[in-house]
Amino acid sequence: MTSVEITYIGGPTAVIAIGGLRLLTDPTFDAPGEYPVGARKLVKTAGPALPAEELGPVDAILLSHDQHPDNLDASGRGFLQGVPVTLSTASAYERIGAPVRALGPWESTELARPDGGVLRVTAVPAQHGPDGSLPLVGEVTGFVLSGEGLPKVYVSGDNASLDVVREIADRQGPFDVAVLFAGAARTPLVPDAPLTLTGEDAARAAQILGAARVVPLHFEHWGHFTEGGPALTKAFAQAGLTDRLRLPEPGGAVRVP
Repeated sequence: MTSVEITYIGGPTAVIAIGGLRLLTDPTFDAPGEYPVGARKLVKTAGPALPAEELGPVDAILLSHDQHPDNLDASGRGFLQGVPVTLSTASAYERIGAPVRALGPWESTELARPDGGVLRVTAVPAQHGPDGSLPLVGEVTGFVLSGEGLPKVYVSGDNASLDVVREIADRQGPFDVAVLFAGAARTPLVPDAPLTLTGEDAARAAQILGAARVVPLHFEHWGHFTEGGPALTKAFAQAGLTDRLRLPEPGGAVRVP
């Protein structure tokens, strides 16, 4: 089985190199500052470790959702136009149009690999907050990457629900690699519950998924994240899963499994 290389750009943004293809998650390349979302503002505390122009070719974008600036910002929207396809939600397609291609839950598409094989990308559910939060936060998707001779990879997007994780594990698991959006994001929009996985829930998700390796994303670089790298490290240690965690450094690459 070949490996996967994940280069961490910052926030939710990373390049996933798998099967000879390079996929970019949730493009965010804007500078630090305040970014409006409705009547609120999200505060970005650090810029990208690598600028967009230094990323090299990207074969496809995995966009969990487009409606929040910490997942798709102005620079990221521009970046979409230079990539062959962006896979995302039906809502994102309605708002952006081409090059977005909508994938509904459990729908798949295939990307041609240089070796003549294919990389299958399957959209999977995501719940961006507690039960009942969909009308407030909007539609989100996760992804599963699979193919002959390749590790199976789960990319969670902004999901906070372990019930969703269990459904994905039941239908698609086990996984070699889980790319989990974590950070226990909290905003006044949903004041009583996190909008993404806590460190404890990320560790539990790793167990549910049967994931041999976990690479967290979206746990830092924005003011609304309440649990950063140290909290993730502690949670995985307490769960006896230190050997599974691969905490990335901005600008660095993690090769897994």
